[in-house]
Amino acid sequence: MTPEQLRARMLAELRKRGVFDKAVLEALDSVPRELFVAQPFAKRAFENTALPIGCGQTISQPLVVGLMTQALDLSDRHKVLEIGTGCGYQTAVLSRLCRRVYSIERHAPLLEEALYRFHALKLRNIVAMEGDGYRGWPEQAPFERIMVTAAAPDIPRSLVEHLAVGGLMILPVGVHEDDQYVVRVRKLSTHIQTETLFPVRFVPMVEGLPPRCTLGPQS
Repeated sequence: MTPEQLRARMLAELRKRGVFDKAVLEALDSVPRELFVAQPFAKRAFENTALPIGCGQTISQPLVVGLMTQALDLSDRHKVLEIGTGCGYQTAVLSRLCRRVYSIERHAPLLEEALYRFHALKLRNIVAMEGDGYRGWPEQAPFERIMVTAAAPDIPRSLVEHLAVGGLMILPVGVHEDDQYVVRVRKLSTHIQTETLFPVRFVPMVEGLPPRCTLGPQS
């Protein structure tokens, strides 16, 4: 099967499993996932599974990307903060749906490869930097939407402070892989509302910057 046929099959499966937003499906269709998967796993790009990308990180399974993006309720007016650029796939999907994405990645080699992909795909509404996701991007706050792509033990107060009033944050919460859930946080003028959406398995959200890793044969 061609990449186009495989992508169409993947999208059909996502529709069956709850990704119904037309704009989100169109964004997933427009981003070539095979370009974001490490070469040894290229033939598995359209499987509904997480795959290694190096530095102990993964590209999320397409269903999780679709459901989390859908839950973010994006419009082309929104400024979005993403914590965890990774290979850049989720970032690219977000960029198709909002005004601008500000993305933070703590692993410099992953960020370098993601920036190369953004340039190759002419995605000009993405700004990305190496940094500590827990710190966020205070110079650009507030954000109407925040997406976190690593599991925090609890909702980070620092990122709640980055949200505009009325804004939404989508993030996985939980310490153990078998007890993680995607949570939607809505910031009101005096408090936040939280809603638990569905179970997931993500790598942990880690504070600070790591020693420089090497991508090795996976890149």
